[in-house]
Amino acid sequence: MKAVITGWGHTPFGKLEASFEEMIHSVAREALADAGITGADVDAVWLGNFNAGMVPDGFAASMILGADEGLRFKPATRLENACASGSAALYAAMDAIASGRINVALVIGAEKMTAVDGAAVTRALGAASYQKEEAGLSFPEIFANFANAYAEKWGDPTEAMAHIAAKNHAAAVHNPLAQLRKPLELDFCRYVSEKNPIIAAPLKKTDCSLVSDGAAALVLADEETALTMRRAVGFRGTAHVQDFLPVSKRDILRFEGATRAWQQALAQAGVTLDDLSFVETHDCFTIAELLEYEAMGLTKEGDGARAIKEGWTQKDGKLPVNVSGGLKAKGHPIGATGVSMHVLSAMQLVGEAPEGMQLKDARLGGIFNMGGSAVANYVSVLERIK
Repeated sequence: MKAVITGWGHTPFGKLEASFEEMIHSVAREALADAGITGADVDAVWLGNFNAGMVPDGFAASMILGADEGLRFKPATRLENACASGSAALYAAMDAIASGRINVALVIGAEKMTAVDGAAVTRALGAASYQKEEAGLSFPEIFANFANAYAEKWGDPTEAMAHIAAKNHAAAVHNPLAQLRKPLELDFCRYVSEKNPIIAAPLKKTDCSLVSDGAAALVLADEETALTMRRAVGFRGTAHVQDFLPVSKRDILRFEGATRAWQQALAQAGVTLDDLSFVETHDCFTIAELLEYEAMGLTKEGDGARAIKEGWTQKDGKLPVNVSGGLKAKGHPIGATGVSMHVLSAMQLVGEAPEGMQLKDARLGGIFNMGGSAVANYVSVLERIK
């Protein structure tokens, strides 16, 4: 049996007053209502959540049950795969449906990051790197190393990175769920200033994704059940590829796990990159989006700047990328990100994206969610089936 998306919920991203548990309950109820079901109709629940000490709730899966009395006694599991924890939860639910073990699943991704200070967030996120070799390095420093290596081999990427930041901020203006709905001029993103300081050279503040609270949810059902519901978005292709954790064991200029995931998902879907209407990709840093252009095969290695500078990835380009604003401007509540990407892509495919964000005749959507520095790599190809 195939798993199909039948409903969703999504909080705004940003610094939210709601607690971790309140966010989970909010999106769970929204998704159940959107799918036209209750907790009693759900066979099992999954939670994607990284945490690493950002909230004290280390055993959080059963929090979902408090959203609806009908969820009590249903199996509940938390999944963690760094910044791809949301996709890990989603793929586990899909596997349970494909096996025939269950028919309906509720999947939630959630993170509360602003309850601790910036230093604590940096430490928590740093736990997703290889501690024997990379302890003490922040993720901005790790991705700054990628940018510096890229500059040495292919030429300075910082102008292309500024174009990516400006593109994604412009897109977020049209996304009411986005954390930073403010356009930023290209020159502001390009140059160091008091309001755009260096975080880890050459990465500036505008090159880094945001510290965010937020949650997103999906209801999945087997295809037969889903087709009885008011709308359905199917998975044309999926792939999960895990790479070595140590950066030292990988070519930092080639996101090889991402490339393999894209190749496998597109082959399973029976399509090419040219067939996609849009892509939501994991722009935790602008250099990541640049490298992902190359990993997905949009350009050859070292030529990613061409895709952004020639407008290929703009909303009106040949392959719109991150019309939601991406992690860069929409926000990046770690465990919620993968689920959010699937929610917003499904909205595009059924014509329910917010005005100004909706693409015309969107038929196939590609999603790339990444954990760590291209360690966990998930690619989905979605299509509307009802």
